[in-house]
Parts: sequence; structure tokens; C-alpha cells
Amino acid sequence: MANLTIALDAMGGDHGPPVTIPAALEVLAEYPQLKFIVCGDKYQIVPLINDIALSLQQRIEVLHCPQVVSMGEKPSQALRNKTQSSMRVSLDLVQENRAQACVSAGNTGALLAMAYYVLKMLPGIKRPALVTAIPSAKGHRTYVLDLGANVECDEHILHQFALMGSVLTEKIDLKNPRIGILNVGEEEIKGSGTTKRAARLLKEDKSLNYIGFVEGNDLFTDKADVIVCDGFVGNVAMKACEGLAKAVIESIKSLASENWLSKVFAAIALPMLKKLYRQMNPDQYNGASLLGLRGIVIKSHGNASKEAFKYAIEEAINEIRHQVPEKIGNRIEQALTDRS
Repeated sequence: MANLTIALDAMGGDHGPPVTIPAALEVLAEYPQLKFIVCGDKYQIVPLINDIALSLQQRIEVLHCPQVVSMGEKPSQALRNKTQSSMRVSLDLVQENRAQACVSAGNTGALLAMAYYVLKMLPGIKRPALVTAIPSAKGHRTYVLDLGANVECDEHILHQFALMGSVLTEKIDLKNPRIGILNVGEEEIKGSGTTKRAARLLKEDKSLNYIGFVEGNDLFTDKADVIVCDGFVGNVAMKACEGLAKAVIESIKSLASENWLSKVFAAIALPMLKKLYRQMNPDQYNGASLLGLRGIVIKSHGNASKEAFKYAIEEAINEIRHQVPEKIGNRIEQALTDRS
């Protein structure tokens, strides 16, 4: 693998440097070709890297940033007033080709606004899309987009999401991925006018393996490799799934403490539950990609643990290695040529 440089927003998220720096150091030790440009408050960052091996220190550059984008800050205010923030400087490094990707756990809306402003869109792409992988019951991954970057989308934007999602699956060596549209039913007569028109576009595009509509209860059944929807639907669906997962875990904990019989049952079920948790563990699916930009931007969960943040960094490495923006640009250019 050629040398890699990632710009790290060390201050983003609920925890900041106590999570982002240890995660970065572990990834650094695993990838000899990797270098970090760490953006943030040097007075918080430097003490966390002082005691590491000199060979690792030499692959870390710290850029002091006097500003931080808070998790509750309005995107417009952050874009206007936080030009010296760790988030903005990280994106500037990608735009200046000093880094090949940016990883941040910061304010999602601010990151979207800044990335759109700083990096601009790839030619022919109307809107960026926020995409992440979710686990299926068969141990595979399904990519869902958009997850909130665009609340309203027309059929042409949904078609572009399908093209971008198809390209993204190439990094896991998946050929001819199955593309579905999230809808209120499988039948062609169901859904909004936009959804129906998008279905016709995807069906007519012979470069896509379009399989039809996918319902919400099929998100985790491995029915499709890429599921397309607008950002409103996608965000609600993902938040509902996260809430359900937390509710199930809390229910199991509560039941296990009720009486001696439930404790015995919990002890018997524990090995199976641990195996299921390892397969479905949300940490390993952390790292949503902002597709359609002239650069790689990975958004980590704001409350990510060290392990989860490591997966976000590794997602950036994979997208650099597979040249995802370049491939998306080529795919969109070909689609526009075919349409003309």
C-alpha cells in the first residue's frame, strides 16, 4: 500500500482527544504507511502522544486549532465563524491535497455544510449522500443511503445515490450489487410519485442490478446490498434501529436480574448473545461516508468509543485505497453520457 495521510479532527464528538487520539495511535501501529495530521488543541493532544514510540511520533503532525465546533452549533454559524476550527482545518487539508481523507466525530450538520463548501461536488452530482453499512442476519453488509444529508430528493438524485452506492460496494469486492429502494411496500403500485419515478430510472439503467422495492423489515435480511432512500426516511430508519437495539439490551439486563430462574437462563444464553453481539456490534459499522464530494470525508458517531473510532479511520483507509471519489466520478460521467 502506498503512503497514506489522513486529517483527523481530534476535537470532534462527545469525548474528543481521550478517544480520538488513542484510536489513531492503535491504527497507526497497524499501518506502517499511515501518517496523521492531527487538528485540534495541542495542549490536549501533545500529552497523549508524548509517551509513545518515537517511530510513531514521527508519523504524527499536530496542527493547533484555536476553535472547536460544538455538537449543538448551527451549521450556518459554524461555516461562517469557525474557519480555524479542527473540523474546518481538517477539510482544508484534503482540499489542499495535503491529506487524502478527513475523519471527524463532530457535529454532522456542520461537517456536511463545511465539506460541501470546501471540497465541492464531483462533476454531474447534484447532492452528497451520507451512507453507512449495517449488518445483516447472514453476516453480510448492506449499505444504506441517504442517512440525513438530504431531507428531500427527486428521482434523479435517488438514481445518483444508487450509482454511488454501487461504486462503494466495490471496496468489499462485491460484483453486480443488488440495489433496492426503501418503500412502504414491495408492489410497484405503492409509494410516492418520486419513489415510483426513481424505480423506473433504476430499472432502465442497465448498469445497475435493480431488484425493486425493499420494506423496512428487510433492512437486516440481506435482501439487497445497497438500499436507497431520501435522508428523512433513512435517518428515521437508522435512529429507530439504534433505539430498538438499545431497548433489547436493556430488557435482557433487566430480565436477568429479576429472579434466580432468569439468572440461570441468562447464564445459559450468554454465550449465544455474545456471539450475536460480536456479529451485530454497531462499533464495527461506525464510519459513515459522505459520498459525491471531491474528497473522502468519514463521519464517526459522536459518542463513539475508541474501538468504534478505529473503524471509522479504517473506513477512510479503505476508501483511499479503492479511490472511491474517482470511481464515483467516472461512473456518473458514464451515466450522463449514456443518457445524452
